[in-house]
Amino acid sequence: VQLVESGGGLVQAGGSLRLSCAVSGSAFSVYRWGWYRSAPGKQRELVAASTSDYRTNYADSVKGRFTISRDIAKNTVSLQMNSLKPEDTAVYYCNRNPPIAGYWGQGTQVTVSS
Repeated sequence: VQLVESGGGLVQAGGSLRLSCAVSGSAFSVYRWGWYRSAPGKQRELVAASTSDYRTNYADSVKGRFTISRDIAKNTVSLQMNSLKPEDTAVYYCNRNPPIAGYWGQGTQVTVSS
């Protein structure tokens, strides 16, 4: 299984980014997928998840600002991030939900400047 995240970058507070995760080597549509983030000094946390029937859930810290979506035709999971805050700065990863240890990719860095 290969997960390749992209779309990160440097953005000012209040800005937006759209992350994308390409999934290969795994059945995609039947599983829950999630976006996670890892910030310095903090444990990796689940930011958003999407079930096979398109239900979603979000961490309280991102509710109303982030939107997870999935495209089963392209085997991709996306995360639209709006109204970004400096505390959103982290490396973002996608993975199954709950995550599979051997699936972690390189992640994509998101840096939000104040």
